[in-house]
Amino acid sequence: MFEAVALAFGLAMDATAMAAVRGLTAPRTEAVILPLLFGGFQAGMAGVGWGLGAWGGRFIEPWDHWIAFALLVGVGLKMLVDAWRSRGGIEAPQRSGAWVLIGLAVATSIDAAAAGITLPLIPVSPWIALALIGGVTTACSAIGFVVGRSAGRWLGGKLTALGGVILIAIGVRLLLQHL
Repeated sequence: MFEAVALAFGLAMDATAMAAVRGLTAPRTEAVILPLLFGGFQAGMAGVGWGLGAWGGRFIEPWDHWIAFALLVGVGLKMLVDAWRSRGGIEAPQRSGAWVLIGLAVATSIDAAAAGITLPLIPVSPWIALALIGGVTTACSAIGFVVGRSAGRWLGGKLTALGGVILIAIGVRLLLQHL
């Protein structure tokens, strides 16, 4: 269960960081809409990854722990690089609207599709993991939006870096468990 919760928090960090940035200048109505979109897309994309992994699972079973390790570490490193490039400051959002919010939801949940492939390796039902991913992302994004309104720009990159470190740690732990 620990792995599922850690994975959920790790995946939620980029959405949380984006919600914090949106909270700086976006309309208050996004405080509800944005977290629900982020949580739904995060869980949905993880479900897509899980489905793809289940479909091709018998072909990759001998290497699944290496694939999970590579995907999680790769996504984690990308998040660390993004956090380093932003240096803690992210541009305030300029645009709003349904398509912008859906685009942000898709962009922040692409890593969840890659992580979803690893769901069968986590010692909990994938359905519980998907619910945790969606719920944690929704809650963290809501908190991020509110905090972004009050804490300022410095928080976004730090949350992204924390998410990257968590995903790398999960990848290393999965690899070590299977070796």
